[in-house]
Amino acid sequence: MTATLELDGSNAGGQFLRTALALAVVENRSIRLENVRGDRPTPGLANQHLAVLETMTEICDADVTGAELRSETIEFDPDLDRETGVGAPERLAGGQYTVDIGTAGSATLLFDALLPLSTILESALSVTVTGGTDVAWSPPLDYFRYVKLPLLRRFGIAAACEVDERGFYPAGGGRTTLYLAPSRLDRIGLVERGSFEGVRLYSTESASLADRDVAMRQAEGVLERLHRAPSLEFRERCETTALSPSPGSALVIRIDHGSGIAGFTALGERGKPAERVGEDAADAANRFLDGSAPVDRHMADQLLVFLALTGGRVRVPAVTDHLETGCALLESFGVRVDLDREDERTTVAVTSSLGTDD
Repeated sequence: MTATLELDGSNAGGQFLRTALALAVVENRSIRLENVRGDRPTPGLANQHLAVLETMTEICDADVTGAELRSETIEFDPDLDRETGVGAPERLAGGQYTVDIGTAGSATLLFDALLPLSTILESALSVTVTGGTDVAWSPPLDYFRYVKLPLLRRFGIAAACEVDERGFYPAGGGRTTLYLAPSRLDRIGLVERGSFEGVRLYSTESASLADRDVAMRQAEGVLERLHRAPSLEFRERCETTALSPSPGSALVIRIDHGSGIAGFTALGERGKPAERVGEDAADAANRFLDGSAPVDRHMADQLLVFLALTGGRVRVPAVTDHLETGCALLESFGVRVDLDREDERTTVAVTSSLGTDD
């Protein structure tokens, strides 16, 4: 039996926890994580992180200790051999699950932790989450649906997402479902950007803001600010009024190019003009257009777990703290990661992925 992997989250946040849990399940390896979210002002498990841990535990029938709010040490053992028998390929049964985060904790971050499990599923899995769909410090729902999932489908992930109700801060109360099917992931290659193909715009307002035309005004802010190359035309503009327990709004810009997809987001805030929300997202998109990376900075972090499964290369727009701690975590699981720096451009290269002896 493989020894428990000891991990230290003192210099990391919630993404470190989510990635560690996902890799533990895929590798069928027990982990002990100390100093959970150690670099946050309030360390330990918050509601959203506890919901991830409890969901993983239920899906895998894992043994777990430390599954309580504010816990700073957890032990997690998926022990999939109990289902398949020692020596058999570790596969994960699907099924239908429901999760209530209980706050405006992010549903999309919970989904992020589950996506890698598609590579070991033996049947379809669906998880319906009640919580925040468009909240600070997490990908808005339309980024997850229209940027991340379409990009991952290019490399073999079979996943879809449906929304019943939006959940903005502070009430949350949104309801959305992730559907996963057994998937075989291809090696990831995202190094050269390729020619631009088009822009898609998704602007959402809660029904309580409809009389102020917030969704339309956010979109207009993008149109006024976004720099467009001659080949970069708008292909879709979607303005949505959604039911939600709390007033709120969200804006997502998607840019398609020859090799991939990039996304840029902004959320409405009390006292912030809707046009400014669109301008903020457009400013982030303009910085991307001025660079050379094929993915946005947030996607760069989120692709690390999939690079660990398949190997590959991704050029990133910046080496963030999230990226560095993510690379260190992959190396803890035995993945060989190189940061190749060339003329102010950095490529994350995974030359030895999980399950290989390269």
